[in-house]
Amino acid sequence: MKNLFVLVGLVCFCSCSNKYQDMSNESHDYQIIPQPEYLSMQQGRFLLNSATKIIAEESLHNEASYLSDLLEGATGFDVGISKETEEKGNVKLELDASIKNDEGYVLSVSFERIIISGKTAQGIFYGIQSLRQLMPIDIESRQTKIKELTIPAVEIRDSPRFSYRGMHLDVGRHFFPVSDVKKYIDLIAMHKMNTFHWHLTEDQGWRIEIKKYPRLTEIGAYRKGTAIGLAGTRNAPYTYDTIPYGGFYTQEEIKEVVAYAGKQHITIIPEIELPGHSSAALAAYPEFGNTKGPYEVAKRWGIFKEIYAPTEETFAFLEDILTEVIGLFPSKFIHIGGDEALKDEWEKSAYAQEVIKREGLKDEHELQSYFIARIEKFLNANGRDIIGWDEILEGGLAPNATVMSWRGIDGGIAAAKQGHNVIMTPGTHCYFDYYQEAEEKRIEEPITGSVRFTTVEKVYNYEPIPEGLTNEEAKFILGAQGNVWTEYMPTYDIVEYKVLPRMTALSEVVWSSKESRDWESFHSRLQSMVKRYDALGYNYAKYSIISPD
Repeated sequence: MKNLFVLVGLVCFCSCSNKYQDMSNESHDYQIIPQPEYLSMQQGRFLLNSATKIIAEESLHNEASYLSDLLEGATGFDVGISKETEEKGNVKLELDASIKNDEGYVLSVSFERIIISGKTAQGIFYGIQSLRQLMPIDIESRQTKIKELTIPAVEIRDSPRFSYRGMHLDVGRHFFPVSDVKKYIDLIAMHKMNTFHWHLTEDQGWRIEIKKYPRLTEIGAYRKGTAIGLAGTRNAPYTYDTIPYGGFYTQEEIKEVVAYAGKQHITIIPEIELPGHSSAALAAYPEFGNTKGPYEVAKRWGIFKEIYAPTEETFAFLEDILTEVIGLFPSKFIHIGGDEALKDEWEKSAYAQEVIKREGLKDEHELQSYFIARIEKFLNANGRDIIGWDEILEGGLAPNATVMSWRGIDGGIAAAKQGHNVIMTPGTHCYFDYYQEAEEKRIEEPITGSVRFTTVEKVYNYEPIPEGLTNEEAKFILGAQGNVWTEYMPTYDIVEYKVLPRMTALSEVVWSSKESRDWESFHSRLQSMVKRYDALGYNYAKYSIISPD
């Protein structure tokens, strides 16, 4: 199989550019996050001018267009795309089969040219993200045109440590329009992350159009009010407003978002919760519950006893839903939840007890395992695999399931030892709805439902591979993910505030080698990154990144 070469080179030659040939660069010119595997500072700077072109073959048109748009917005120049092979004075993109990692890249910047090469277009896209961070901060604002945009010479060879680098967003508790979801995807791409976990169904709202079951959005997407203030204990008295709240994504909007993410090499994993967190679905279709109800779309946060009945009719209902979901999302994985499913209704259900007896199950935990295994078998038959929260370990894991470990690290350890793939999302380090500092240090921090806090430094010092795993078992740890639960995030600006800069810290955790990570180095580079936040208009917790004395 012949090697394919795609070079992205920005090189410009003119008499006025000679002054940049021998220019010295300083360490502050190379403030890249996540930390590259290998970076060598070089002498000289590349000057972008009106003659600069991007040279790329047709298969890299998406990446070339992304870079062209970035440069044109910063300079006002018409940075065209060409198939010509002349390197000098241009940016050249190159597919290089000798690069081992599918997401790896090589970035070479000199006075004469810029070359970005990767084994795949995805690797080249990540090379562009590094190039972006070598450019002046002003490129992000698009307000002021840079007359002389120069880029410091460098040699970078880079690839990610983990194959799964994700961010999650719950749109069930609070709904965010497509425009906001796209902003979130832009953040994921900027940080060289590759997965967006889209939590689409909840007790408080069903957010995805399913054409065979229109009441899921006609009824399930809207609640009659919302709990006021912080949630108390499970039986606490609640007060509610009477403001109808809701929203959902049409299938056309889902396709639009999937396509948008795809251009930035981000896979979207949809989550359809089962058998618990199903109040909204049961409000729309009560016949799939264990009781006659009544059911309603939940107005408060927390865990509810209402779960799906383990009937053949319910399985058919869920398979119909998942068939439409499969048609919308090309991802290998479908997330099926599996968490916080209270078993009270199954304990009292004659039918559920009959299934336990019929299938030779020990108890309701094994009934949940049976329930999830049924769903997995259907998805496997349709070419997909399941991810579930670590509760799916209870009663026995489905054969091909991937476990998302959120209740600490024990679930991840147990799954890896059983030979199952794992994504680490422990609340101790990866829950970005928690406060960002201890109470005495908080400054105007939006409220959250937990008194717990997770600092930027704590996120940065997280190690996704738990101690106690053998080298073989450690291979089952695919990576890690930051989770964002939105009970107390009614607007998208709060989401940004909660994830930044902790998401930036996590991006280096999942990309850079364990040996290369250094908190002081990261904290120094973060001071440059937050200037990009400012230029992009992002809302973030400024107080959490104050430079140490």
